[in-house]
Amino acid sequence: QLQLVESGGGLVQTGGSLRLSCTASGRASSSFSTYAMAWFRQAPGKEREFVSAINWNGSRIDYLYFVKDRATISRDNARKIVYLQMHSLKPEDTAVYYCAADLFGGRTPVTDLNNYAYWGQGTQVTVSS
Repeated sequence: QLQLVESGGGLVQTGGSLRLSCTASGRASSSFSTYAMAWFRQAPGKEREFVSAINWNGSRIDYLYFVKDRATISRDNARKIVYLQMHSLKPEDTAVYYCAADLFGGRTPVTDLNNYAYWGQGTQVTVSS
C-alpha cells in the first residue's frame, strides 16, 4: 500500500505563493523513486483536472497550460516527497489539490486520472481576490 499526504495549502492573497508537499509512506513507498507523481486539482462544482506531473527521475515534466509559467514541480526521492511550488496565484487557482502516484513511472497521457492508482486526501488552496 502507498499512502500520500498533502500539506502546505491555505489561504493566500492574489499574487501570493505557496509550496505544496506530498509525502509518501507505506510499504509501497520503498519504490517511490520509480513512480511518476502528479498534482491534480478540483474546484467546487468542477471536474478534477491535471496540474503537473513529473516522471520517476525528473526527466519529463508536464504542466497544465494555465499554470505553466507559475508553477514548479520537483521531487526528493530520498525523502519520498514531491513538491508543487506556485506563485502569482489567482482566484481561479482556488481548489483542493491532490497528489497522485503512477506506479509505472510515467504513462501517457499524464493528464489521465486513470493512470494514477494512489491518491492523497487533498489540501485546500484558497486564493482571495
